[in-house]
Amino acid sequence: MEATTNHEAFLLSQRCVWVNGPVIVGAGPAGLATAACLREQGVPFIVIERADCIASLWQKRTYDRLKLHLPKQFCQLPRLPFPQEFPEYPSKKQFVQYLQSYAQKFDINPQFNETVHSARFDHTSALWRLKTESSVSGQVVEYVCQWLVVATGENAECVMPEIDGLNEFSGEVLHVSDYKSGERFKGKNVLVVGCGNSGMEVSLDLCNHQASPSMVVRSSVHVLPREIMGKSTFELAVLLMKWLPIWIVDKLMLILSWLVLGSIEKYGLKRPLMGPLELKNTTGKTPVLDIGALSKIKSGEIKVVPGIKKLNKHEVEFINGEKMEIDSVLLATGYRSNVPFWLQIYIYIYILWLIINIYIYIYIYIYFLFL
Repeated sequence: MEATTNHEAFLLSQRCVWVNGPVIVGAGPAGLATAACLREQGVPFIVIERADCIASLWQKRTYDRLKLHLPKQFCQLPRLPFPQEFPEYPSKKQFVQYLQSYAQKFDINPQFNETVHSARFDHTSALWRLKTESSVSGQVVEYVCQWLVVATGENAECVMPEIDGLNEFSGEVLHVSDYKSGERFKGKNVLVVGCGNSGMEVSLDLCNHQASPSMVVRSSVHVLPREIMGKSTFELAVLLMKWLPIWIVDKLMLILSWLVLGSIEKYGLKRPLMGPLELKNTTGKTPVLDIGALSKIKSGEIKVVPGIKKLNKHEVEFINGEKMEIDSVLLATGYRSNVPFWLQIYIYIYILWLIINIYIYIYIYIYFLFL
């Protein structure tokens, strides 16, 4: 009897919702932009967001000093430019304010606190079926729709590297998503793992708060100035690519960067063999746009150190055998998409279905060829 009651309670906690339009997963900039364009065309939609606010990455998992690295005209969403009084590179607070006003203008009201657990395409009905669970009430909802828009971005989940001895380290270990300011690290030796834009910028922030950061650089990295002769490096690259092939633009950007920044190799920063734009297109790896960290590296305020061999209770040992006492570890190791976790089954079934069909077509072709 008890089992039946629990089963009935589970069924009552579920509901099925038909959506007469697309379901958009994610209420970040991409999700908001998609919703706004649909709203203008009079297309109904639902936006599902696992957090309790829009642009949760910007609001909850970014450091205080963060600003847009690209000029605002390249970051604004469709149908609504940034306010004219905003600076060329808006702050985190200003960008969030802009996104909130964007959602208000286009009457975008996401279903907050709903996490997608699975999404599959039902070939029988030719409909998408998404199952979500509320983090507040625990209610399970199945959304049924014709179209699915995945707008969760590439930064949904923190990447936590496997470092030998990390569990034995007695100091604080923090992912950059939980870092807000270097103020709490004043006077401490901080090991920053990662040399991308986040690693560079938090190292600079630590310096500005009288901490002593050491940045782990395991692989090659492109460092470009944010501006060249008063013009955005990104804007200049976009302009050149209208007239020149990407490999020539890469060569020009590297020459201009050398004229502005000088050689970076002697400071422990080795450039990749592939140019910055080609590398971005091929691997998705974004070049670092320098906003002051390089000068701190040149002055020795930010130390560049090699890869980690292991961590002990109070120190780190590097792959070159050197050791260093540290107080904290800050992981600027990036993020990854979580889409494969809830679309994985569908993808595997689709691939299997595709392979089976290919074999069927080959068989039919051979059959009729020798008929």
